[in-house]
Amino acid sequence: MGEQVLCPRFKAVIFDLDGTLLDTIVDIAQATNRVMASRGLGPFTIGETKLLVGDGIEEMVRRSFSLRGVPSLTEAEVRAIVEDYRREYQACWRENSRPFDGVPEMLAELARRGTKTAVLSNKSDLYTARMTDALLAEHRFEIVRGALPGVPLKPDPAPALAIAAGLGVAPESCAFVGDTNVDMATARAAGMLAVGALWGFRTEEELSASGAHALIAAPRELLDVLANGGRR
Repeated sequence: MGEQVLCPRFKAVIFDLDGTLLDTIVDIAQATNRVMASRGLGPFTIGETKLLVGDGIEEMVRRSFSLRGVPSLTEAEVRAIVEDYRREYQACWRENSRPFDGVPEMLAELARRGTKTAVLSNKSDLYTARMTDALLAEHRFEIVRGALPGVPLKPDPAPALAIAAGLGVAPESCAFVGDTNVDMATARAAGMLAVGALWGFRTEEELSASGAHALIAAPRELLDVLANGGRR
């Protein structure tokens, strides 16, 4: 990966989880389709499932049911479906999920260079922590945070800014790496470098249109972006 020294501007990197560090889409699709089938609704392909995720589980439920002809759900119905989804996901989350190729090596190099790292996901805090511990066990993140009651989800910048404060790093000295428009909007609203991961669940067009400062096709390219002061 070379011996470049990271630009002093960037002291920390905050990562999205699903579609950025971990390839989780097959297990998410399986859990989703079991919930849909239990209610007599049709399944989603992997490609369709990639468009459902990113905004939190409640929004995923509303979006998936709307696409199958159920445009309006009560809050009680959403809560019940979310609980069903969590049960299904508990049964299958480790079947296929794994780090994307190159992610462990990239994280190891960031650690070697003394760059602080954190995770911020709209996945539940329980599974964000559980999956990070299980599937990225060789890397120590300073902060790992998922969705918590009463805390706004991305793209609200508040949780990203709270992580930066917890790391003791100014927002402008943080890079935020993610694979969706939600991640790019979060980064820009927080005043952080928005880095789009092209190996994830969404398209280059979406990432560019939502304000990515840099696009990377492989995890190791993040090192070059940081070393070049945010330029690819």
